[in-house]
This record gives sequence, structure tokens and C-alpha cells, in this order.
Amino acid sequence: MKKTFTFAVAFAALACSTAAYAQEDFSAQLKARQGQFRIMAINLGILGGMAQGKTEYNAEAAQAAADTLVAVSMIQQGPMWPDGSDDMSIDGTRAQPNIWEQNDDFLAKWSDFGTAAQAMQAAASGGAEGLGPMLGQIGGTCKACHDTYRAPAN
Repeated sequence: MKKTFTFAVAFAALACSTAAYAQEDFSAQLKARQGQFRIMAINLGILGGMAQGKTEYNAEAAQAAADTLVAVSMIQQGPMWPDGSDDMSIDGTRAQPNIWEQNDDFLAKWSDFGTAAQAMQAAASGGAEGLGPMLGQIGGTCKACHDTYRAPAN
């Protein structure tokens, strides 16, 4: 009887661990990757406001925003994009499954953002007139990735 009970407990533990594995929680990864995009949006907004003349140009603030974009571009992406954290598998994301099918291209597009952010970093303290073209470059890298790997908003 004791062996049967022990076996039953072990079997139940195995079944529960298998079920837990099948329904993995990616909330931390999802929050991290969405957080990095929010940081990017805030800093692009600072630079965009200056480029459009909606806010007064401030060389220090422009440089800090550009520096932040470069810092975000250097975040290792792999841990934030585990297989199975796409919009077909979990709620709360617009990441399409083809990110994992074409991961080299996805990471190349992320690298392109980093290159554009570095160009912005070099131009940021040179005046408001230099921000617009650099924002166009960064925006192009964002669009290239979004067009391919992000589902449309509902």
C-alpha cells in the first residue's frame, strides 16, 4: 500500500510538472521586451519633439535621448524572445511566429536599429536640424521590423 501511494504521488508530481511546462509563463520576458520598446518610444518622442520644433532644442537632452537609444539597442534580445511567446501562443503580444522562423533576419533588423541609433547619437548634439534625417533612418528600421514581424493592432 505504501509503495502504491508513493508511486501515485510521484506520478501526480510528474503530471503536474509536465502541465506546468506546457503552459510556460512568459510574462517577465513579455514585460521586458515591451519595456524596452516603451523606453525607445519615450526617447524618440523627445528627439521628435525637438526635430519638429514642438519643444525647444536642448543639446544635453537630445544627447541623453540618443545615448539611451544606443543603450537599448545593445540589450541582448535572445532571452526576451523565447520560442512560444508569439501572438498565436500567448495573449498580450503582437510578435508574430515568423520571428522564430526567420530569427537571423529579425536580429539583423534589430542590429540595423542599433546602427541608426549610433548615427543619431553622433548627430544629436549638433542642432535640431540634424535630428530629422536621423529620425527618418531610425523610423525606417522600426518599420522594416514591424512590417515583417509585428501583427497589426486589433
